[in-house]
Amino acid sequence: MFVATVVLALLASACSAGSSVSVPADPGAISIGFTAEPANLDFTRTDGAAIPQALLYNVYEGLVKLDADGRIVPSLAREWTVSEDRKAYDFRLHPNVTFSNGQPFTAQDVKFSIERVKTAWTISLKSKMDVVDRVDVVDPTHARVILKRPSNNWLFDMTTRVGAMFSPSGVADLANTPVGTGPYVFATRKRGDSIVLRANPSYWGRRPTYTTVYLKYYRDPTALNNALLSNGIDVISAITTPDSIGQIESDTRFTVLQGTTNSEVTLSFNNARAPLTDKRIRQALTYAIDRRAVMATVAANRGTLIGSMVPPTDPWYEDLTGVYPHDPVRARALLAEAGQQNLRLRLRVANLPYAVNAAQVVASQLADVGVTVSIEPLDFPAVWLKQVFTDHDFDMSIIQHVEARDMVTFGNPKYYWGYDSPKVRELLTQADTGTPQRQIDAMKEIARTITDDAAADWLFLFPNLVAAKTKVTGLARNQVSESFDLTGLGRQ
Repeated sequence: MFVATVVLALLASACSAGSSVSVPADPGAISIGFTAEPANLDFTRTDGAAIPQALLYNVYEGLVKLDADGRIVPSLAREWTVSEDRKAYDFRLHPNVTFSNGQPFTAQDVKFSIERVKTAWTISLKSKMDVVDRVDVVDPTHARVILKRPSNNWLFDMTTRVGAMFSPSGVADLANTPVGTGPYVFATRKRGDSIVLRANPSYWGRRPTYTTVYLKYYRDPTALNNALLSNGIDVISAITTPDSIGQIESDTRFTVLQGTTNSEVTLSFNNARAPLTDKRIRQALTYAIDRRAVMATVAANRGTLIGSMVPPTDPWYEDLTGVYPHDPVRARALLAEAGQQNLRLRLRVANLPYAVNAAQVVASQLADVGVTVSIEPLDFPAVWLKQVFTDHDFDMSIIQHVEARDMVTFGNPKYYWGYDSPKVRELLTQADTGTPQRQIDAMKEIARTITDDAAADWLFLFPNLVAAKTKVTGLARNQVSESFDLTGLGRQ
């Protein structure tokens, strides 16, 4: 813990960690600190949460979005209706909307954007549009989307990055020049330091309070905290070292909000690589880990134990934390049964504070049952996404899975954890096409199935911990979407 007498000495640390600590002179500006910097600005071809965190709802908008309570609300679509057979969605668009390059937004852009997910996107989430049959342009402000079958998930998925609207004239250089309809336009990016957004002078909706937003990136969480304490930033988007909260809370200049997230801190197993193809070994590893101890070390006990890939805010949440109690004796017995008393595994994690800290606890606990773990921190996002997520070169990993309702990834055998279950795939189909109650029942059964299979070990749900100067208002207590939504921010 740092005290006031050493704050001045820490300014150099904040500077050396990447971002400048100077405060913007513009009274209409706000500076927000983050830990994970985007590798580029194209979320159509680059996986990970950092790009939509910065750009979704702020630069890019969809037909619908999630509000602070997780409800689907209008965005570029002022209203919509669904046919009786649940396959046709009619969206009525706001008129007189333009992209930041001056091109008008019409139903033709809805057709282009949805079809482009299927033809030009390369990230794993593109499959969310497979259920779309076609998009009809009824008139410039009326788009009709026809699904191949009823889907309980599709409209919710449209609140994510796959629902972002693009202009055909604005996709030539998405990695460097995003073009959207949002309340902000992309201004500049300084790699390793910051992204600058400026208020869109032609925005169709309510003008944002802040005319300039500085998104600043800090690899070192201590430097991030120091930037707030030393007046270098106005907001910490997410405190990654919860044991430092007391210092911030005791300072009357700041307010700390605590809520929940969709961010399951997950010990991923490579189900497709021996010896983790053996369910007994995955179960042994899960029994060996004391998740409450991990949460105490990483999140100062401010998180939530969940037991599966479902946060308590989802309709199909069920407390499965008791399925695998901490039981080293049972872990050793399962390892012996599988003939793996001298198991060696690589734990390749993102070089982010929570992942590295969790890895150290996990490695120590697995050593207690005779498993030797080598920890390999990888630069995040670029190296981790390439080697672990894309190339599947790992035994175990630790990462926050931040996307909402992402348990569906266990229905994709090509996803990086290599879990292949025909039963889960069939249940996912039933959940998506059935009645709302069937969706809940099927999703609960999926959660129980992947938990029983020890397809991964869900260590805990990361809390949403936001710190800000007291003058900043409108910050969301809960992080329910992929976006750090700037549209509700105000000042007093």
